[in-house]
Amino acid sequence: MACSPTTAVPIAAARARYLSGALAVLTVLLLALGVSTVAPAPAEPIDDAAAWTATHDGPQPFPNVHTDWDVPITMSDGVVLKANVYRPADAAGIPATEQTPAIVNLTPYSKLTTTVVDAVLGDPALSGMLTAAVAGFDLSGVGLSGYSDLAKALAAGALRNFGVDRKLVESGYTQVVVDVRGTGFSEGDWQVFGEREQQDGVEVVNWAAAQPWSTGAVGMNGLSYSAANQLQTAERKPAALRAIFPVVPGSDLLHDIIATGGGFGVGFMPTWLASVNALKLVPDLQALFSGNLDGQWLRDRMKDPFTDAGVLLATLAAPSLAGSPELTEMLNGDSPLRRSLDGHPEQVSVPAFVYGGWQDIFAYSATRIYNAIDVPAEQKKLIMGDTYHLTTGAGLGLPGGPPRLDVLQRAWFDKWLKGIDNGIDRFDPVTLWQQGGNWASRQQFPSPGMDYRRLYLDPAPSGTALSVHDGSLRTEPGGAALLTVAPGLTGLCSREAAVGTAGETGVLDICAKDARINETNGLTFTSAPVGVPTEISGPIAVHLNTVLDATDGFWSATVNDVAPDGRSTVWTSGQLQASLRKVNEDRATRSPNGDYTDPYPYLTLDTRQEVVPGQPTIVDIGMPATDGVLQPGHRLRVDIYAFDVLRGLPMRPMLDASGLKPEHLQLDPAEPSWVNIPAAGQLG
Repeated sequence: MACSPTTAVPIAAARARYLSGALAVLTVLLLALGVSTVAPAPAEPIDDAAAWTATHDGPQPFPNVHTDWDVPITMSDGVVLKANVYRPADAAGIPATEQTPAIVNLTPYSKLTTTVVDAVLGDPALSGMLTAAVAGFDLSGVGLSGYSDLAKALAAGALRNFGVDRKLVESGYTQVVVDVRGTGFSEGDWQVFGEREQQDGVEVVNWAAAQPWSTGAVGMNGLSYSAANQLQTAERKPAALRAIFPVVPGSDLLHDIIATGGGFGVGFMPTWLASVNALKLVPDLQALFSGNLDGQWLRDRMKDPFTDAGVLLATLAAPSLAGSPELTEMLNGDSPLRRSLDGHPEQVSVPAFVYGGWQDIFAYSATRIYNAIDVPAEQKKLIMGDTYHLTTGAGLGLPGGPPRLDVLQRAWFDKWLKGIDNGIDRFDPVTLWQQGGNWASRQQFPSPGMDYRRLYLDPAPSGTALSVHDGSLRTEPGGAALLTVAPGLTGLCSREAAVGTAGETGVLDICAKDARINETNGLTFTSAPVGVPTEISGPIAVHLNTVLDATDGFWSATVNDVAPDGRSTVWTSGQLQASLRKVNEDRATRSPNGDYTDPYPYLTLDTRQEVVPGQPTIVDIGMPATDGVLQPGHRLRVDIYAFDVLRGLPMRPMLDASGLKPEHLQLDPAEPSWVNIPAAGQLG
């Protein structure tokens, strides 16, 4: 039941005591991560940004926030979800009588987590201490400048998008934070984006619109999982939903992270599943101690304590594909699981502000979501930062960059839920961090003026790399050679590993910002230096003529910016299980020259094609879109590897089929290998 104003105070006090230990742990953690921030080079100021920031950070119409804890919301199938409802209130904590728009956040990470984060951010003393702490450390001098990005992310407003933004509530919104069914304090079985869970999103939106405190206008916010389910809800078109603000959303979840290129995302998925499953087993201690624990919640948790454990174990241990129902379902393109993981952003018809990161685990989806959403330019916006999942928002709110995420979120909802003409609709449609450059604004993505062209992989030495073979990139096919590369573990120290672990290993500059350690176990192909700034913008694909000694293998490719001092920085990367190479032509894209820009693989059991050992086999690997500038004197490089242990570990049956044998790249002018690059200016 919702708490009355008279009961809210003792319950809040009880929760405060319960959270005190967690707050202490979180404080120590944030202090350990905190370092100073470094602003990007100045760019053109963004119109209205200062006004939006002042509106968000300044005095608000309501001085306080009233919270109703664990409000029950009954779904149409009888399952009860639990929500924390944050309403604007007067100085005494009495909720406002005015009706307000509602902002819904559906989270699998437990409202307990968002309550802890809210308590930290809402405590002026603690928040101030943390701000001072993160400004007092700088580890860039010892090769750990990745910590600076963590600090910048803390200051970029992402945590307020993750849970509760008290400034937003005090400005006249009601935030509704709901535990996804089967997680947190909600009843039911966790479906992990299943059909029933997606229907819950619609029903929660409708519930929020129908409350007496609501104007009937609803928005949705949240990051990661809570961004993906915004899109899924919007695709179903509930009438009350007026705008969404998805931060690092995924839409094609199988290709994004679960089985990228057919390889299991072992760097992220096991840890993530374990974390959510652990959080869902934490009971509502206040209800437990008062003797009011939800019995149905307990029965549901006992029935399914570790969701998807069977899928995880089968992926890592099942000896055959046909004998594993879990893998069969994952590799069945028509299964309910696959349908639930495959989004349709083209069906979104409400204003949407999308934030993504070039090195995020959902980088493949971010730009595709923006381009697919079918609304006018003033109703959809895209920001792409040079960030990992854990550093979401880093660089926002600093000189020369876009405003913070919480600032943009407030301006977006003010426009589309309250009708305030604040200029956010006139914000440039696309704002992105150009790798190798600076912040840039565009009217579209990819940038206009890109010309796709082939750069051929040539065995002739470039003289620029220490690798298994140092080859060249040229505008015409070159010589013939059979190059061999073996699976190895140097990829543990790479940007691909940092992407695959959501940024956990990204703090190590020697790995995440320089590919040269990993390149010692790869094939490298490097262009001549460019003489003028050369922009690259859009998706990239590599076409490889391969030979295997086994019936299967795994290929990984990266596109890098090589500086005059030799530093090799990965801009984007792609992976592919050789036996899952069959392209779905209905979803693949090609450039005007006829070459793939996104050779979209089926990743299904019925399209699997084992390789004939010793026979040349064409493999087309797609990479998430990128945008960058090769500065004068810099070179473009393509790296080819036979393994990518954290980004895409072959499923056990395919790993066994490969035997982890060395793999071969057949360079043949009659059947050449190339990279299809979208560029403007000199290249090759």
